[in-house]
Amino acid sequence: MNRETIKTYILDFQKRKFVGIKKRETSLMDSLKIQAVTGARRTGKTYLFFEKMMELEAAGVERKQMIYLNFETPVLDDVTYKELRQIIEIHWSLFPEAAKKKMYLFIDEPQVIDKWESAVRDLHDNFNMNIFITGSSSRLLSREIATSLRGRSISTVLLPLSFAEYLQFHDFTYEINKIDTLEKAKILNYFDDFINFGAYPEIVLTKNNDERIKILKDYFDLTIYKDLVDRYSLKNSSLIRSLIDLVVASCSKEFSVNKNYLDLKSRSMNIGKGTLYEYFDILTDSFFAFSLKRFYHSKKMENLSIPKVYLGDIGFLNLYSLRDFGRRLENIVFLELFRKKTVNPLLEIGYWKDNNGREVDFIVRQGRDIKNVIQVSFNVEDVGTRQKEMKALLSCLAELKVREGMIITKDQDGEEVIDGITIKIVPIWKWLLGD
Repeated sequence: MNRETIKTYILDFQKRKFVGIKKRETSLMDSLKIQAVTGARRTGKTYLFFEKMMELEAAGVERKQMIYLNFETPVLDDVTYKELRQIIEIHWSLFPEAAKKKMYLFIDEPQVIDKWESAVRDLHDNFNMNIFITGSSSRLLSREIATSLRGRSISTVLLPLSFAEYLQFHDFTYEINKIDTLEKAKILNYFDDFINFGAYPEIVLTKNNDERIKILKDYFDLTIYKDLVDRYSLKNSSLIRSLIDLVVASCSKEFSVNKNYLDLKSRSMNIGKGTLYEYFDILTDSFFAFSLKRFYHSKKMENLSIPKVYLGDIGFLNLYSLRDFGRRLENIVFLELFRKKTVNPLLEIGYWKDNNGREVDFIVRQGRDIKNVIQVSFNVEDVGTRQKEMKALLSCLAELKVREGMIITKDQDGEEVIDGITIKIVPIWKWLLGD
């Protein structure tokens, strides 16, 4: 580690101006615990840091009380975990008065440093500072948190923008119970863009659609080759690419790793089943994809079930020319439910299916209490589609002994009562905005 280079890095940050910062629903607290923010690349974790720094400065905290370290910048690529304390000491040599005050340490991607958790634990236990860390891998970050940082940290997952955040990024304000015809038309127009291109912040703020596709392709390549192949030292890059293709094709559908293993073997691919399971876990660890287990009252049966898969952002579907808006709609609902689960970890989400193949997309429960039973259908104006969705939902509600269910649609609204069972039909934009 070159001390003069580190000094320059620290001084550069002290003069940095924060521009283009958009407020997110997720926020960082002032806590004695280490706050760990995980999420896919480009979801805005670093900007969440900058938002917190601006908040601190507005409250009277001086910039010299803050240290920001991004361990994916070339300047810091030779720093070891033993030298992290030395960086703090260099900062204090530049700003001696800060040593007597509360410090705020922000660290991006610390897991690239071997034994980083030991250094962070040391700083947390021995200095008067609030520590914030980010990571783009749930496995690499949570593994250390679960061991060396046990009891010292609070974890938060940052997803791409919610639809409410999307509207906020476009400076669109509304009162959910007072939306007039013109405002509704604008919201539907915004939602069409949301469902077409997804919700990465940079994508949302980019107006040219061709440029959006290029950015998504760059993100996609970064996910495969940096987050997956390089970070996990994967030996078979063609296999992870094939697996990603299969996962994307199965978006909002059941995904059997074993079945896909047999399919890949039939194509003469020399792979092991264990390797494929490992690679699938890596896809979910990197937040590229999520898996949803089938609802059972038995945890054992639930864990043995074939999961459904969803993407961390539906924008990637554009790279595969998949225009199925019903599946896109369902993926959006999943991400919103997952977002609610990050706020309330006691929530559990699953999908329901009976022996006749009837399926309900989401069962939301807390303990034994069923909170929501949700079916997703892009359009239920067609009589056949409506009857199919209603039949599956009513069968599910009867089995679960629940008196109310919901069908989320693109823009239909209404309510039906069938044999004492209430079925609410709700436009997705209303549901997403909290009506």
